[in-house]
Amino acid sequence: MVGTKFEARSDGELVGLVTFRTKGEHMALTHTEVPQEYSGQGIAGGLVRHVLTHARDEGWSVLPYCPFISAYISTHDEFVELVPENRRAEFGL
Repeated sequence: MVGTKFEARSDGELVGLVTFRTKGEHMALTHTEVPQEYSGQGIAGGLVRHVLTHARDEGWSVLPYCPFISAYISTHDEFVELVPENRRAEFGL
């Protein structure tokens, strides 16, 4: 299992991150974080969209363990297909 993160930066400063692990064809999305001073600016949503688009482009399925990502997917139907059908109920999808 490999773990790493996606980062969002502004002027070199870290303004958001999404952590994940990969195993087989699955990308387990485990955490989204944006520092309080950047909250409410759409950074988390933009970063999650980037991560999900990357997963789709690379042929990964996603397991949205992070509640923010699961909620994002539930309101952006174009990404539901990334979650294996037999696992969607587990994430409220």
